[in-house]
Amino acid sequence: MMPYPIDLGEFLTYRVSIPMQYRENSYTVPLVKKNKLAGLLLRYDSRSQLLDAIPGPVITHFLKDAENQNYRGFPTAGFSFFPTRDPALREFAEEQGKNAGGVYVTNVEPGTPAMKAGLQVGDIVTAVANNEIDQNGNYVDPLYGKIEFTNLLTAHAYAGDVVPFRVQRNGKPMQLNVTLEHRDTKDYVSPPYNLDQPPRYYVLGGLIFQELSRQYLKEWGPNWQREAPQRLVYLDHFQSELFPDKNRRVVILSQVLPANSTVGYDELAYLTVTKVNGKEIKSLDDLAEAVKHPIEGFIKVETEEDPKQIELDAAQVAAEAQDLQDNYGISALHRLN
Repeated sequence: MMPYPIDLGEFLTYRVSIPMQYRENSYTVPLVKKNKLAGLLLRYDSRSQLLDAIPGPVITHFLKDAENQNYRGFPTAGFSFFPTRDPALREFAEEQGKNAGGVYVTNVEPGTPAMKAGLQVGDIVTAVANNEIDQNGNYVDPLYGKIEFTNLLTAHAYAGDVVPFRVQRNGKPMQLNVTLEHRDTKDYVSPPYNLDQPPRYYVLGGLIFQELSRQYLKEWGPNWQREAPQRLVYLDHFQSELFPDKNRRVVILSQVLPANSTVGYDELAYLTVTKVNGKEIKSLDDLAEAVKHPIEGFIKVETEEDPKQIELDAAQVAAEAQDLQDNYGISALHRLN
């Protein structure tokens, strides 16, 4: 079980040690066994000669789901967990049984299938879909042997399936029936991926505003979790806890283009926008509407971080908009669709 490029949990992955010629710009390469497709190349490390591949069961899952006109995507349950190898943790959770196994639930995201089914932090999930889970979070798969139980929720189950969870809560056994759902990108505060859509932005007098997304953070490269601005990484990682209502985006001032309107603000970057002209900002659409209503001739932008407040002359911003566009070769000062 390994993460795929879209960073949505972990999926079944084949790992093969093999020397091969592979160009980084190749999209994928099929893996064939006995004239049948066994997998698709996901990534290849030429130094270690290790190849990761999307296996046949995951491809079959996608194709079967795609046969329906209303493709829903891979399902999720919406909870985090921790192994129960530590006997002190099992004692703390009041787990019963000599050969007790399972995983300790550390977080349940609001509005997810797990929360709707009644799963709680502190529960121990001992079995999923009638498959016993050991202290490492593994079950015995008839084909692959011991493998993480999340494979039961991704490669085996589909959105809409009802999966029984056996749980211990304060030492008492119970069963919860979890109806799996696919979580669409619109349900995230910081979307984990963006397919075939250009990034949204709004340029105001040289200030460039964008919405936080995982794709934006990945501009810092493969080590983005360490290299990207840590406050933005924090907002992305803990978005469910920080924004339980979910119905919003995080708008950031990503950078500043030198212009007459932005003198003194040139060094500002990666600031979280909270209000514009007194209106709370939960998306670029909110910002676009708020800038239409300056206060006493000024556009007032409030940020979570220093300098806390930025003020632009509304008349100057409007007068210099075309020059700004021409000087920097910007085809449009905003893209909201």
